[in-house]
Amino acid sequence: MPVRRLTATAAALAGCALAGTLGAGTASAHGSMQNPLSRVEGCYLEGPEHPKSAACAAAVALGGPQAMYDWNAVRIGDAGGRHRQLIPDGKLCSAGGAEFAGLDLPRADWPATNLTSGADFTFRYHVTAQHRGTFQLFLTNAQYDPARPLRWSDLESTPFLTVTDPTVSDGQYVLPGRIPAGRTGRQLVYAIWQRSDSPEAFYSCSDVVFDGSGSPAGSAPTPSPGSGATHSHEPAPTSPAPGTPGTGGGAPAPAAPVVATDAPAPLPAATTQGAAAPAGASTGAGGSAAGGTELAQTGSSRATGLLGSIGGAFLLAGAAVVVLNRRRRRPGSHAR
Repeated sequence: MPVRRLTATAAALAGCALAGTLGAGTASAHGSMQNPLSRVEGCYLEGPEHPKSAACAAAVALGGPQAMYDWNAVRIGDAGGRHRQLIPDGKLCSAGGAEFAGLDLPRADWPATNLTSGADFTFRYHVTAQHRGTFQLFLTNAQYDPARPLRWSDLESTPFLTVTDPTVSDGQYVLPGRIPAGRTGRQLVYAIWQRSDSPEAFYSCSDVVFDGSGSPAGSAPTPSPGSGATHSHEPAPTSPAPGTPGTGGGAPAPAAPVVATDAPAPLPAATTQGAAAPAGASTGAGGSAAGGTELAQTGSSRATGLLGSIGGAFLLAGAAVVVLNRRRRRPGSHAR
């Protein structure tokens, strides 16, 4: 085979290997609301194969147990702030994803967390991959009926708490704020986490009660490290997506309870806004993670992986040249 063809073949092989590697980066999982506990994480902690509550058992019967193992992956990769346009009524808790359809079941017996109307409260979001972005928390309104599918019109039109780039403590984003006053009975907290370094967004539904009939806030265990769906980062977009605000797993394992404090410590240099909260709502959240861990603009460095991919591609090209050279005619041999 002529040297020119050898070179072209090796280059093509290298290009295919490199292109395949560059195209493989897709995000899949980041987290869910921990306190008050989200439906999906609560069902995971109950045990996806044999959930204890009737609501989680019904959700697993509809969508299967894998959705609960993937408790940190209720997401839309290209949301870009278009939450209401992309998620239809009745599918808010699943974000329109078929895997999580069981989370949308209209029931009045979903396990719920006790909240106190009008009180200061530290909301906590369990994160498995940190990114810059904005959290918006909505509370249901007077029209909400837990026995009917959740609609956008069942939520207050504005979030009662908005936090941009919050601090991280013990694997949880810390979101200090105040619960709206005048709430009674069974309600729902709907959380949206919109990344600012990507159009990707995450969603969760947390059932809450104001009559003391639910579980104490902060009493739920935390999923074991490494549980949930596998995560890999998407490349950051070249320009912000229009409308972007704020610019998996293994079997459940017992863990120590995570208790949320109702008196958040002062947190430096992040933006916290209670859009519809009563006067005096708690403001302030840290822009860097506890213990010196900072939120990366793109989530993780892709440079290392890219260099490794390029090196691997050229190694493949070199191997192809060696193989093809061996197939060339030996000196002195004759062609048939």
